[in-house]
Amino acid sequence: MATSKGTMFDPTLVTDLLNKVKGKSSLAALHAQDPIPFNGRKEFVFSMDNEIDIVAENGKKTEGGISVDPVTIVPVKFEYGARLSDEFLIATEEEQLDILSAFNNGFANKVAKGFDLAAMHGINPRTGTASSVIGTNHFDGKVTQTVDYTSATPDANLEDAIAVVDGSDGDVTGLALSKTFGSAMAKVKANGIKLYPEFSFGGTPEAFNGIPTSVNRTVSGGTAKVHGIIGDFQNAFKWGYSKEIPMQIIEYGDPDNSGKDLKGYGQIYIRAELYMGWGILVPEFFSRIREA
Repeated sequence: MATSKGTMFDPTLVTDLLNKVKGKSSLAALHAQDPIPFNGRKEFVFSMDNEIDIVAENGKKTEGGISVDPVTIVPVKFEYGARLSDEFLIATEEEQLDILSAFNNGFANKVAKGFDLAAMHGINPRTGTASSVIGTNHFDGKVTQTVDYTSATPDANLEDAIAVVDGSDGDVTGLALSKTFGSAMAKVKANGIKLYPEFSFGGTPEAFNGIPTSVNRTVSGGTAKVHGIIGDFQNAFKWGYSKEIPMQIIEYGDPDNSGKDLKGYGQIYIRAELYMGWGILVPEFFSRIREA
């Protein structure tokens, strides 16, 4: 295993990493990623102003009209690093691979959680505060249509949220629900019988009433006390990562600004970076269920 400063994750590890991200992130589960160039990508959202016209033979044609609203998706750098004993450098290749695989597992989990917190709530996961890099490019910042959460009738909240999207001519292709919302759904009964047993005992169904679903604590991870993001994840939301995922094994210096020199403490530093971008193309095709 190379220990130079400019290595990349092995392709097998990269594939494994992204599979794990998809399994832990609600947004990744509800929409497949599209590769994002390092310099970003512009998505064009077309709005047809009128309905299609039926014209008689030799009949007069009139303009339907169109408006174009470009949305630029620029990758954001996610970084994680950790110190290890410099015995890593003299370990066998198999032992080094085991260590990097374990690091890969942990990094995937952190990326999955971080992606949701950033794209849903605009939060820097490390600090837990709003990120100036993200700005308003997140669901809490873009989606203004909301439904008040009521713990006794979460199914009614869900119906209302879907109706809001329908009223904006959007289609609901995904439900991102908080753990609190899932628990409330499990408690809804009629004549003493649970109506939604798939949510019982912490259940996290992959679909509810035929709609792809993800129940995740990241949904309520922001300051807005959100318990659901409902909408057209398939067509009105895009995300992706840049192809190369850098991984460095650093032997010298103080890369984490801790004040402790690596050589002085017999350590190395493993750093991984992932560039991810996202865009909410049509905010009105979403609604949020939140506490009043």
